[in-house]
Amino acid sequence: MVLAQLGGSISRALQQMSNATVIDEKVLNECLNEISRALLQSDVQFRMVRDMQSNIKKIVNLDDLAAGHNKRRIIQQAVFNELCKMLDPGKPSFTPKKGKTSVIMFVGLQGSGKTTTCTKYAYYHQKKGWKPALVCADTFRAGAFDQLKQNATKAKIPFYGSYMESDPVKIAAEGVERFKKENCDLIIVDTSGRHKQEAALFEEMRQVSEATKPDLVIFVMDSSIGQAAFDQAQAFKQSVAVGAVIITKMDGHAKGGGALSAVAATKSPVIFIGTGEHMDEFEIFDVKPFVSRLLGMGDWSGFMDKIHEVVPTDQQPELLQKLSEGTFTLRLMYEQFQNIMKMGPIGQVFSMLPGFSAELMPKGHEKESQAKIKRYMTMMDSMTNAELDSTNPKLMTESRIIRIARGSGRTVRDVMEMIEEYKRLAKIWSKMKGLKIPKKGDMSALSRSMNAQHMSKVLPPQMLKQIGGMGGLQSLMKQMGSNKDMASMFGGLGGLGESMVSRLR
Repeated sequence: MVLAQLGGSISRALQQMSNATVIDEKVLNECLNEISRALLQSDVQFRMVRDMQSNIKKIVNLDDLAAGHNKRRIIQQAVFNELCKMLDPGKPSFTPKKGKTSVIMFVGLQGSGKTTTCTKYAYYHQKKGWKPALVCADTFRAGAFDQLKQNATKAKIPFYGSYMESDPVKIAAEGVERFKKENCDLIIVDTSGRHKQEAALFEEMRQVSEATKPDLVIFVMDSSIGQAAFDQAQAFKQSVAVGAVIITKMDGHAKGGGALSAVAATKSPVIFIGTGEHMDEFEIFDVKPFVSRLLGMGDWSGFMDKIHEVVPTDQQPELLQKLSEGTFTLRLMYEQFQNIMKMGPIGQVFSMLPGFSAELMPKGHEKESQAKIKRYMTMMDSMTNAELDSTNPKLMTESRIIRIARGSGRTVRDVMEMIEEYKRLAKIWSKMKGLKIPKKGDMSALSRSMNAQHMSKVLPPQMLKQIGGMGGLQSLMKQMGSNKDMASMFGGLGGLGESMVSRLR
């Protein structure tokens, strides 16, 4: 993932500082120089890095800090705040309202992934209950309308465009008018890609904007653009009123830091990031959780939102009851795999966990993990109800294993591997046995009954170490207080988080 290397470098610099016996001027300078080097190597603009370094030095005046102050904590907080400031222009973007028609215009450079992003944006809102529509006002690029048409059809979103009309302004105006009459509440206009040197195309973009009167203009930026990001973003801002930024191709190996400069140039917030080619590889962007994940500090609220999205409330008490009994069947494993698949790309999900650096999920590894889950589910589809509901692994005789392998088109070895995985997960699940479940599956009361001992049994050693051992875990649980998050994490996922992370060990 783009920025994973940057996050890892900054985390290491902070870790080295934390390991120092005494925090003095030399240690602070070494830490800041390392962070600055990492940002510059990631193509973040020099002026932004210089300002960040001087701001941190002003905040962290070691001479003025009284004895007893936790200097490490103050420095870490200052780095966190400055990175947030770098990504936050301090003003929110326009937010469309359900039921009220909003016109959103997409602009950006050629090849930045604008057309794909338009569909992802529409699909994201469609899942949330909006009625989106797509208008292709890109007559400049051959095949643009075909691409939008194909994407929109796949996502079941209405679209408008023309093979005959060459005037993008006319197409945009007609499309917006048509979808307004059809009561669509989110009309997305895709425009031609262009470079800042192309004056004629910028004029066309202004005309499209005047004809459609968009409520929001979104600048789509390719994360690999590098140092050119600032100038290009500024040129767009001068032509149309850019109100938000979406950064694409965050799944590649590009440095990506240049994209951060787009925020400074447009003074507009990043609202989404594209993390892959598929429709669901599209994340809402929130500065503090993003920086927190970048530094390996996790995004607990984002993780819990994912779980609450995929685990229906009415199923939670039943799951919690099974959790307290330590009963883990193949059917339960199948259901939890389904939940994990609904949560989106595995790397994204686990980068939300505190202590889990994005570097721990190398590119390609998450696809391998996801493919394995699908393989296991295919094999379980070939099982009988008795096999799925049994808690006795001895039930899986040689003849049954051969039958399952044939039925799923897999090898006997694959089936054996899946059964071994089940045994491992059942062992993890059994560690939660005896957890006191309050009546009606009261989550908040359950979270109070969970302690660090219970948690330390389930978390993988690597993650526990990065959080800061038992002390760090107790601190995290205290920080979360008596809310329902810790409990519903295990009600929603069981020990499957440990399973996927263990693949990295």
